[in-house]
Amino acid sequence: MIRYNKLGYLVLSVTDLEKSLDFYVNTVGMQFVERDDENVYLRSSYDHHNLILQEGPEPGLRRVGWELEKSSQFQDVFNYLTDKGLNPVELSDKEAQKLAQGRTLRFKDPYVGVTYEFYVEMMQLGLPYKPTNGLEIEELLHVVYESPHLEEITDFFVNTLNFKVSDFSGRETNFAWLRAFPNKWHHTFAVTKGPENKLNHIAFKVSRVDDIGIQVNRLNDQGVPIYFGPGRHHPSGSIFLYYSDPDGIAIEYSQGMEAFPEEGAREPRRLEPSKETIDEWGGTPQPEFGKTGKLLSDDSVEPVKN
Repeated sequence: MIRYNKLGYLVLSVTDLEKSLDFYVNTVGMQFVERDDENVYLRSSYDHHNLILQEGPEPGLRRVGWELEKSSQFQDVFNYLTDKGLNPVELSDKEAQKLAQGRTLRFKDPYVGVTYEFYVEMMQLGLPYKPTNGLEIEELLHVVYESPHLEEITDFFVNTLNFKVSDFSGRETNFAWLRAFPNKWHHTFAVTKGPENKLNHIAFKVSRVDDIGIQVNRLNDQGVPIYFGPGRHHPSGSIFLYYSDPDGIAIEYSQGMEAFPEEGAREPRRLEPSKETIDEWGGTPQPEFGKTGKLLSDDSVEPVKN
């Protein structure tokens, strides 16, 4: 059984690397770590990185990194994914060391083509994360897709990757919120029904409701588009704020999300697909929300030589 520690990091493709670097550091509040020829590494924790930016011709999501609970799981997980026909590839020591990680494997999502990475032992930095904008991010919280393959993706995450369902929406499911078991947060991954495969948004957990209120005023002062909020999501109970990065990708600040115990967790609910389910305060997202960000293929794998 696969057991996770957390959603560890994301790789985003951005069209102007310098502009996005400035935004994610000075507006979102991440901390710069280092850069190489292709990657800019940012963090919001002791981890070496929680976000990697790569410049590309179109904005979107290239890779999702999940941190396994224990390093002793790695070989069993690799064998399991192999038996499931997912063709995982283990990174060479050179490539894993470049990422400041221990053993690392990658495989493709069979429905949307995004690369998933399971890794252990990311290097921990000596000093605590220091928010650049004074608004403290506690952690990278979740990533959300839009896809016509909602049912298949949900089945894959639950019955193959051992995620747990927290809630559904709709008689015929149009939204599924999933958690990377036994991670406690209401969702580390979610998928909503839509006509094409695309990124909906990425989210960071912030420390205080004040962080959201302060950010609203700063975004308005800077002319950054606010897509939705502040509001309160009914499924997770969290206060939210969505805004645009320089390419139009939706970034969420989230505060106060429901936490699940490993044992004795409540059963998933099937929620009404209503405006109030998405925002108990009755807000309406801007039409541009969730419109930018493709799910991109990432073929940068240097395998172990057997």
